[in-house]
Amino acid sequence: MPASPTAATVAAVVLGAVLLAVAVVLRSRKRRVIATPTQRATYQVLHVASLAAPPLRSGLTETTAAKAIRPLHQLLGGPALGLVAPDRVLAWEGPGEHHAPAVLAALADSRPEGLHEGTGRVIALRADDLPCDLLECPVRGAVVVPLSTGEEMVGALVAIVDTDPVPGLVRAAVETAEWVSAQLAFAELDVSRERLAEAQLRALRAQISPHFIYNALSAISALVRTDPERARELIEEFAEFVRYSVRAHGEYTTLAEELRSIDRYLLIERARFGDRLQVRLQVAPEVLPVVVPYLCLQPLVENAVRHGLAGKAGTGTVSIIASDAGSECLISVEDDGVGMDPDQLRRPAGGGRGETRSAHVGLTNVDDRLRSVFGPGCGLVVETAPGAGTKVSMRVPKFQPGVRVVSGWAS
Repeated sequence: MPASPTAATVAAVVLGAVLLAVAVVLRSRKRRVIATPTQRATYQVLHVASLAAPPLRSGLTETTAAKAIRPLHQLLGGPALGLVAPDRVLAWEGPGEHHAPAVLAALADSRPEGLHEGTGRVIALRADDLPCDLLECPVRGAVVVPLSTGEEMVGALVAIVDTDPVPGLVRAAVETAEWVSAQLAFAELDVSRERLAEAQLRALRAQISPHFIYNALSAISALVRTDPERARELIEEFAEFVRYSVRAHGEYTTLAEELRSIDRYLLIERARFGDRLQVRLQVAPEVLPVVVPYLCLQPLVENAVRHGLAGKAGTGTVSIIASDAGSECLISVEDDGVGMDPDQLRRPAGGGRGETRSAHVGLTNVDDRLRSVFGPGCGLVVETAPGAGTKVSMRVPKFQPGVRVVSGWAS
């Protein structure tokens, strides 16, 4: 039989358990951060503001106002809070919504006095300005602060009070309204970015189409009688190229899709230039799924053919290289053509004329889009000199928040 534990052994075990428990308690207390009242108040304000910010970043509508009204009410306090457009109520929490017509009337009457500039003039309404037949109505006043996105007034924040508006409440309402206006301005900025991106894509399509379509149709028409089968194949490739170039499915695409469209373009150009145009393609398979801005390579390849080889006697080569560099994909388009003066690239995009101006506009367009999507460090790098050809390089992150493939297209 095993020996019975002695009293000393039992005491040692009990003491060890007590010491372990004390250590756990002390460690848990050490980890606990006891915040001061100021810290807790700051955290609460930031937390509530973070709940209101996302819907406001989508603009001021009935839907977004309904999502933002409760945290804004918690932020400002008071019996009630309203978000209104110049002509209607968007959202209201708390009593007093029946006073909205009087608020909207006061807002409309004050617009000529400067509400179109910034947040404009604060409107303080007292009980006499808000007549009411309800005996139990707690509304004794309102502070109305216009909301703007720059120079345009888009609505107002309405803080309902149960006393006459006091300076402290007015100041708090103004600060809250200015914060809301800032979020709405960010929403306008996001919309402006989207419109700019769409305009840039339209500019790229317009730039590609006139030059390429005429040359492609001319090359195909020359083959209709001599090689009808070849002409039919080129027409099919041309149709697929046009379909890709004018598609309306997302702002982004995969590198594989972009290269597939470029292959069609070069196939038709080789029908035009014959053996004068040589193509070298070197692509690492692991970078094919990388998401890139739609039509970011096509203008570079077209420039390499049009501006690099079209003015060169003899054979010219276009090299397209995409390599794996860890978290990034390195892409370059290079030609051994006539090159250009680097000073031309430093001039404004509107400078110059003809072919040179068109090349500059295309490069500037792609550079702007890359920087807006991936950051200022991911723009184009151009190496060129007269008679030395041109090499255009870019770095594309393999992953970028907000840039992803959805339903077969990148968006």
